[in-house]
Amino acid sequence: MVQEEVQEQGFYMDATARVRTLEGQYNLLRDRMLIINNNLIEQYKKLSGEMKALNDDVKEMKTDIFNMKETMKHLIKELELFARKDDVKFLEKYINLWNPMKFVTSEELEKALEKKGG
Repeated sequence: MVQEEVQEQGFYMDATARVRTLEGQYNLLRDRMLIINNNLIEQYKKLSGEMKALNDDVKEMKTDIFNMKETMKHLIKELELFARKDDVKFLEKYINLWNPMKFVTSEELEKALEKKGG
């Protein structure tokens, strides 16, 4: 009987040791899971912040592109108002025909008339 009690105690001690080992492994796994969970949460927050910054940058770039397009449209409209090469040549032809360098001012005319009348 004593031997049976010793065997039972050994069995219970062995079972208790195994349960404690399993509890230790469970606690270790639980701690690792908590660390992994915390790391995932930190990474999620970091990535969310980076995504927000990227989205803000994309919005800013879209706004800049829109403003550039509007400026280009305005420049094109302004360029359409400039004189074309043919228009400048037409004006040059008539300016050369009239030769404004030979025009006289009223003062020059008066001096010339005084000299002649003299």
